[in-house]
Formats: sequence, structure tokens, C-alpha cells
Amino acid sequence: MIREISVKTLAEAVCELCIQANHFLSPDMRNALARAAGQETSPLASRILGQLEENLQIAAEESIPICQDTGMAVVFLKIGQDVHFFDGDLTEAVNDGVRRGYTEGFLRKSVVGDPLLRQNTGDNTPAILHCSIVPGNQVEITVAPKGFGSENMSRIFMLKPADGTEGVKEAIVQTVAEAGPNACPPLVVGVGIGGTFEKAALLAKEALTRETGAPSELPHVCALEAELLERINALQIGPAGLGGNATALAVHINTYATHIAGLPLAVNLCCHVNRHASRVL
Repeated sequence: MIREISVKTLAEAVCELCIQANHFLSPDMRNALARAAGQETSPLASRILGQLEENLQIAAEESIPICQDTGMAVVFLKIGQDVHFFDGDLTEAVNDGVRRGYTEGFLRKSVVGDPLLRQNTGDNTPAILHCSIVPGNQVEITVAPKGFGSENMSRIFMLKPADGTEGVKEAIVQTVAEAGPNACPPLVVGVGIGGTFEKAALLAKEALTRETGAPSELPHVCALEAELLERINALQIGPAGLGGNATALAVHINTYATHIAGLPLAVNLCCHVNRHASRVL
């Protein structure tokens, strides 16, 4: 049976999720930071992790952003195929939600309307919107504001099949090593392997929204995530780039089918807050 949902309901949810994601660290990220603090052996790194946790507590108590860069709003919609939206345009509703969320939440507006002319739009729109059609009559909304300190350090590689798994590993570790302190570690490392040029990047972005530290369901990918996390932390970049064990909190890898002649790889780095908030309508 078709279920009707007003786009006004969608806009309201997006508005609230923008504020939630920017003011409150998700429980999975809070747990990941606590685990890292418990395993850190460097006194300086331990102090930095403590300061990060204090910052998060102040942000939650005083309803202020957990980071000054409140990001570009990335919105994922998983739309049940039995849902019919009414009352207006879907894309405009999402942008209206972002506009209201960034205004009502007193969040920094960081979007320029043209990448070359560089004039700020004044309301953090347009959002980056990714829609997928899934079975059912519900809509899952995930808002993941992405700051550009970490986004700028992300990379895409068009590897050859002959590069194999070892080539994939080297490219991922190289990306983190070259990023150093610039991506605001400790990081969550989102990885997309397969598909095409653009699909790999989307896979990597989606990987960042997984519950932090939750392993892949594929045994060989799960093993790769664990190995890469160990290798990345062995770099000793550490929190804020000042040394220590906690360079990364998690490595999340998503894979997809690809062409016999290619091995696309995208690495999307995210800082220690890795903001994401979800709701189901």
C-alpha cells in the first residue's frame, strides 16, 4: 500500500538532524573516543583526548557546535518504493530543512554557490543529496555534515587490477600519512573499493555513516579493516598530529562490483567528530 508523506515533514526532520549532528556527538563516536582514550599510552595524546571529550561535553550542555566548521550538509535518503511525497519538491524540501537548521541552530554557513566565483549563499545550501530506492514504505534520513579540513585530505585512485590488495593497502595508508595533522585526527577512515570513479567516492562517503567500529559483514573485508587500522595507528600521528596510538578510531570499507580492467579506490577521511544523525519516517 502506498504511504503518503508530506515533504514538509521531511524538511522538519532534516532541520532537526542538522542541529543534532552539529551539537551532539553520536553515541558510537563517543564510545570510540572513550575506547581510544583507554588504550592511549602517550601522556600528551591522553591529555588531548581528554580535552576533546571536555569540548564535546561543553557543546552538549550549552547547545553550541562541537566544531567551528559545521560542514557542508550531506544528506542520504533511503526512500521506500511504496512512499509517495506530496506538498512540494523533494530536493527543495531537503534544502529548506538545511537552511532552517543552520539558521535556527546558529551554525556557520560555509557554502559558496559557485566554486569559482566564491560567493557565500548565506544559508549553507545547497546540500549534497544522495537518494536510493529501497523496499518498503519508510524513509531513512541520515544527515552527515562534512567539514573540509578532512574532506580536503581525501583521495581517489584509479588503480590497476594488478595492483591488487597490496596496492589498495598502500594507497590508504599513504593517504593518511600524507594528511598528517591536517584532517584533525583521530580519524574515521571511509574507504570505497570498486564500481566506477564516482561510485567508489560514494561508497567511501557512505562508509563514514556506519556505526563507528562496526566491522564489515564480509570476512575478507573485515580482516582488511583490522589490518589497516593497526597499520594506520602504527604511523603514530596521534591526536591532533602530536603523536600517540590513536591516529584512527576505525577503518570502514565498502565494496562494489567493478570492471575487469579497473580497481577504483576512494579514501574519504573524517575528523574525530565524524558527525552523523539519522531518523526514520
